[in-house]
Amino acid sequence: MRARRSSSRRRRVAVAAAVVSALAAGGVVAGLAAPGEETHAAAGDPAEVRTASVTRTDLSTALTKSGTLGYGTPWTVKGPAGGRVTLLPASGATVQRGQQLYRVNDRPATVFYGATPLFRRLDTPGTVGRDVRTVADNLRALGHDIGAQPTVGTLITPSPAAAAPAAAASASPAAPTGAPTGAPTGAPTGAPTGAADPKGGKGQQDPVPPAAPQGPTRVREGDAVLTPSLIAAVRRWQQSTGATASGVLDVGDVVVTPGPVRVGDLKARPGDDSAGDLLSLTGTEKVVTVPVTAQDSASFQKGQAVTVTLPDGSTAPGKITVVSTVIQGADDAEGGNTAPKRTVTVQLDDAAKADRIDATPVQVQFTGRTEQGVLAVPVGALVALSEGGYALQTPEGRLIKVTTGLFAKGLVEVGGDGVTADLKVVTTS
Repeated sequence: MRARRSSSRRRRVAVAAAVVSALAAGGVVAGLAAPGEETHAAAGDPAEVRTASVTRTDLSTALTKSGTLGYGTPWTVKGPAGGRVTLLPASGATVQRGQQLYRVNDRPATVFYGATPLFRRLDTPGTVGRDVRTVADNLRALGHDIGAQPTVGTLITPSPAAAAPAAAASASPAAPTGAPTGAPTGAPTGAPTGAADPKGGKGQQDPVPPAAPQGPTRVREGDAVLTPSLIAAVRRWQQSTGATASGVLDVGDVVVTPGPVRVGDLKARPGDDSAGDLLSLTGTEKVVTVPVTAQDSASFQKGQAVTVTLPDGSTAPGKITVVSTVIQGADDAEGGNTAPKRTVTVQLDDAAKADRIDATPVQVQFTGRTEQGVLAVPVGALVALSEGGYALQTPEGRLIKVTTGLFAKGLVEVGGDGVTADLKVVTTS
């Protein structure tokens, strides 16, 4: 009998560890204490064991977390190296597609929407890539005719005459303004022949060389091609903004964002070296951000309903729109590391509820499953059976096979023949 109890105790400890780990991953609080727990020795076993009573109670997986109502998690925009900041937006300003975000060496950086930023100088007809798609989509959205694009699978050979930087130095380090010295093969009539940007007189430097020419490239899903028609559209757009109509785009000419943005903190001033952080951006819609542990985040799903309690005590319904896939560590006040965090983003169903609030702490209740009037025991009372399933063990050593239901806050719903309220069962300490 002692060997049987010892074996079941080992199985119970293993089950408790596994279930508690699963509960942590599901976002419930693992606590093994329950009303009616007692500590005494089981019959025939000199070691003391802890017991608990089967209780009838309500179980719920609903959670309440602290969050912040604001414009979401900000991100920082870095400037190009080697220039001077000549213009920054006002904090709180909203910037949309096609609008200027800042200026370096008096050359504008314009907001385009998309997922892929410019990562090279676009100056060679036939260049293929997702960055070209960013340019094509935005110019089309701004009303410019970009012409037809080659279909997916088309093999594109870039012009063999790669553009060379002009002899005149560029004004912007990451956005050189010197146009090619000669129009590459296939370039539209009237392409510039080396005129430097007249706005580039401040802070001159060596120009950034063009991107290395591509070999023959097959167009993939999500790519676009720098066709003569697209280059012509770039020139028309540049002319409409007052820039030199070179048909060439440099990395510093465009800041790619997911959509309209709101300017947060300014981290530089006009006259500062442009290298480094310039400003922070957020989205333009009010949202609630809730930091959760990486383990807890498994219990939150996109579209899940929530209730937000505002500082005045009123409540506002909402839903989860984003569960971050990025896990970040955090430093505590003593300089150590806290549990890794993820961010859950909640959008209010009625945005007007937060019209007069820029930022404030709030409480967010995440709805979950609720079971009322069920029989429950601490998770540590479960014993894994060799044939599968679970059992409860009485202080006398008898095993009672059970079915399990909802797990919540360290308790588990149980049922089965012989399972009644106030039944004493052995649990882990």
